[in-house]
Order: sequence, then C-alpha cells, then structure tokens
Amino acid sequence: MKTVPKEAVLSFRITSYRVKQKIGFLHGRKTVEIEVLSNINGIMKPGLNAIMGPPGGGKSLLLDVLAARKDPHGLSGDVLINGAPRPANFRSISGYVLQEDVVMDSLTVRENLQFSAALRLPTTMTNAEKNERINMVIKELGLDAVADFKVRASRERKRTMIGMELITDHPILFLDEPTTGLDSSTASTVLWILKKKAKQGCTIIFSIHQPQYSIFRLFDSLTLVASGKLMFHGPAQEALGYFESAVGYQCGTHNNPADFFLDVINGDFSGVASNREEEDFEANETEEFVKTKKPVIGQLVEFYINSSFYRETKTKLDKLSGVHEAKSLAFKEITYVTSFCDQLRWIIWRSFKNYLGFPQVTFIQTLITVALGLIVGASFVGLKSECTEVQNRASLLFLLTVFQCITSVSSGELFVLEQKLFIHEHISGYYRMLPYFFGKLISELIPRRLLPSIIFTFILYFMVGLNPSGKAFFTMIFTVLMLGYSASSVSLSFGAGENAVSIPTLLVTIYFVFMLYFSGLSLFFGTILPGLSWLQYFSVPHYGFRALQHNELLGQNFCPDLNTAESNSCPNYVICTGEEFLRMQNIDLSPWGLWKNHVAMASMMIIFLTITFLQLLYFNKNNLGLGVRLKW
Repeated sequence: MKTVPKEAVLSFRITSYRVKQKIGFLHGRKTVEIEVLSNINGIMKPGLNAIMGPPGGGKSLLLDVLAARKDPHGLSGDVLINGAPRPANFRSISGYVLQEDVVMDSLTVRENLQFSAALRLPTTMTNAEKNERINMVIKELGLDAVADFKVRASRERKRTMIGMELITDHPILFLDEPTTGLDSSTASTVLWILKKKAKQGCTIIFSIHQPQYSIFRLFDSLTLVASGKLMFHGPAQEALGYFESAVGYQCGTHNNPADFFLDVINGDFSGVASNREEEDFEANETEEFVKTKKPVIGQLVEFYINSSFYRETKTKLDKLSGVHEAKSLAFKEITYVTSFCDQLRWIIWRSFKNYLGFPQVTFIQTLITVALGLIVGASFVGLKSECTEVQNRASLLFLLTVFQCITSVSSGELFVLEQKLFIHEHISGYYRMLPYFFGKLISELIPRRLLPSIIFTFILYFMVGLNPSGKAFFTMIFTVLMLGYSASSVSLSFGAGENAVSIPTLLVTIYFVFMLYFSGLSLFFGTILPGLSWLQYFSVPHYGFRALQHNELLGQNFCPDLNTAESNSCPNYVICTGEEFLRMQNIDLSPWGLWKNHVAMASMMIIFLTITFLQLLYFNKNNLGLGVRLKW
C-alpha cells in the first residue's frame, strides 16, 4: 500500500478542468465540455491552506480536484506530492471531511471513532493501541465530556467527522467548508483544532466562504478563486496589502479582510468607497474597476499574473516538477487495510447499533403490526372448517400476501438514505462494496422484515384457527418470510442508484398494485385472463399466494360428514375439499407444486438483489469518477 511522506507539500499546475454536460432535449440532446477551472497554480505546505471565493466560484471544485475526488479525465495539468505524482490510491491515504453531516448520530462519539479505527488503521496494531489512538483524538478535539454520548449537537458532529479522519494520522487533510452550519464560537473552536494539527506538520487544505477575522488570522496560505480563475495565491497575511495595491482601496481598520476580498471580487465597492472618502484616498486609480463584475475578475487575474507572488510560485513549481515530467496518475485504485470478513463484521456491528439506536421506531412498528393483526384477525375470527368458509380462508391468505408486499415498499430506501455516507467511506478506503451490500442486508433488512412478518402471521394463525398441523405452521412462517424478502428485493432494485425515494416508491407501489390485482382476480375467476397470463412469471405476490394456498388447503375436508359433494348444507356448487379449490386455481397438488413457488421466489430474490448490486456499482462509479476501479 503506497503512502504519503510524513510531511507533504502539495503542488498543482492546473491548465484547465473540464466537465461534460448534456444540453438539448430528446433526440437533439448532445454532450458538450465546459471549462470550469483554468490556469490555477499553487503550492500547499504544512499549515492551514484556505481556498476562498464567492459562491459558485469554484473553490469546492478546486478542493475536490486536489483531493482526487473528481473525474481525473477532465484535468489538464499536474497535481504533485513533494514533486512526485500522487499515488494511485491517494484517496485512501489522505483525509477528507465532507461539508454535509454524514456522521452516524445513533452512535456515540467513541463508537464512530472506533468504527473508523477498526477499518482504517493497520491490522498490525493491537486493540489497545487503537483505543489509545481513539482516546488521544478525543482529547485533542475536546470531546472528553461527550465521548460516550450519542452525537447530536452540530459542534459535536463536525468535530466527530474531523476526528474520524484524524484517527488515521494522514499527512494531508482536506475539508469542504468545515464551518458551514456552525455558530461563530464553534467555528473558531474547529479552526483552532485544525491549527494545532497543522503545527504538528499536517498539510490542511480547506474551502471556506466568508470567515470571521478571528478565523482568517489563523490562515497560513490563502487561495482566492472566482469564476474558476485564480485571483491570488500566497501568504494569507500578505493578501490584504496585495489587494489594496491592486484596486487602490484600503480595507477599513475595523473591517474583516475576508469581507473586503469578496467585495472587491464581486465588484461591490460601496463599503470600501466610503472608507476611501473618509481617509482621503485617491479615486482615479479604481474608476475602471467598478463598472461591471466581469472586468473586475479579468483585471484581478491579469494583475495577479503580473505580480511577484505569481512569479515566485511559478519558480518554485518549476523546481518541484522539474524531476517528474509525467502526468499524475488516473486514480484507479482504492486500497483497504482490512479483510472482507472484518469489513462485513464491522458494518453489521454499526448497522445493528443504528437499528437499536431508534427503539421508538421499532416499538411503533411493532404496535402497528399487532393492531393490524388484531383487526384482520377479528374480521375472520371463528373461521370454521365448513364448505362455506373455503373462500374466506383464501381471502385471508390474500390479505396476508398484501400485507407482506405493501410493508416491503419502504425497503427501497435502504441504500438511498446513506448514499453520501457510503460514497465517502468507500472512496476513503473504509470498506469494499460487497461487504457493505451484504452487511446492510443482514443487519437491517432481515430484522426489520423478520419481526413484523412473524408477529402478524402468528396473530392471524392462532386467532383465526388455520391448519393446526405443526408442519403447516412452520411452512407458512417460512413462506411468509420468503414472500417478504422477495418483495423487499423488488423494492431495493427500484430504489438503488436513485438520489431520492419518491419516484422508486411510486414505481414499486404501482408494480405491487397491478400484481396483487391480478392475483386477487384468481379468487373469483380461477385463472388470470389468457392474454395477461404471462404476468404471473414476473409476479412475486403470485408465487407467495399460491404457496400459502397450497400449504393451508391441501388435505383439508370442509364437508367431513358427507361422502358425496351434494347435500342441503353443501350444494353442488360449493367446494368441499382443499384439493378441489386448488385445482380450480390450477395449482399442482404434488409437493413440488408447493416448493416450486419457493424456488421461484428465491430465484426472483437473487435476480433482483443482483440488479440492485449492479445499480449500486454503476451509480457509485458515476459518483466516484470514471477513473475509479470499484472493488467488490
């Protein structure tokens, strides 16, 4: 596993960065390349390196390009570490903190750090050494008081996210707007923590919008970006004098330099103009600047290119890149320090913790399941083994099928809700895709489907009085679980690879409504309409319903006192045996007639889960960049 030196200097010479964008409509749709970054050069040394600029100016994009979190095929130029191309697994051996809060708030601070340490620290480290590292990070971040409490407040969430990256002690740490959503006090605390880490030799690179002065004065290096172009790159404390000489205005004594920079870039000179009048600065030098925003940016770019900062940076870059002429590698490798089994075990551990972290949800789900079971059971209570009750038994089994299908619709959000968390952790080298996929299925899908299915079936079975055979009872439980998991796999295949759950939920609901409709028709018409009979081969409810009927009705005699099929109490149009009803439904009476439905449901479950996995592969390949080779 390739690593980065203990102290790393990141240098970059970006000629351009282009993204592909589709324009047009339907058949006239075409793909064009748009240049979003151009002529951006710089050097980031150990310390606090800030990338600042107006919203939409390209600061976060530049950060992601430097961190190798964007498609490398769009990059023209080089990004080097100590003068050498970044290793192919650079994503896995550098830290990255997202702007969004993706930390598991159902876990404690210590448990989140423990998860990161277990999957990212070398396996040669003992558990005692890992726990010592965790305690050290907790102390550094000032989280001692809340270490064993669930992560709730924003200040704890942000520091926990930073702590999960500091666990690995990487020499380079990237942060995307670390102060977003924090109050001024918490923001200052976070930056002081980063400053302390930077003094230990860590190269910290982060984007930030408009920091307060107490934060700005901590910066070692400042890079100003607007409209994808470089306005300034150099020592942060020299930026103010540079801008004053560039525009001819001075920042007021009590004004924030960060506000001053952005006002100048945005072409807003109202605030500094008043200061100029008060302090009697000359006005002629800046009249051309205040006309429109575009000329301001253009002139600032030109002024920087002619500045000593640019010439000095260019000289240093020439020295750093002189030895290595080759371009940076395409980032096709994500490395992992733990085995498949270890990754699976820890994903299951965290998912179970997450599941148990919301007991109120489990309680409400159980309460609703019991209530529905009692309501449905009360509607069929006292069901007798008489010839007039055969249709009622089949109707009850159909309701059980409906319950399994409808409650499985919510399974489609399993991989949607944690997309950002998964993408971040997977690309950072926490785990491969396959253990994550199996871990989520085992730890969340099974318990969430297992408990409601067993409770609902148990209540109906004994409240209504279905087939008293023990074999029939356990076969029904197995059938219901197979039906539930098969239906859940359908929902997962619709939801995987989507950014929102609304459309997949609508589509899978339509699927179940149509399939249940045609399955319900068989109760009254025996078979599906000939022209639509092919639908049964794609219907999970069809196989589940037939298996439940076979298990419940085979061998049942609903006219026990009769030797013939005709009497006053059982007219000749009433069904007296389960076999007779099953024949009307075209259900095979042999044992294979039962188990082939389970085989069909198992096959469909495997097919739909495979589709789900392939969708996740495709979705994450697009999100991680075309240059990534995803590891299963």
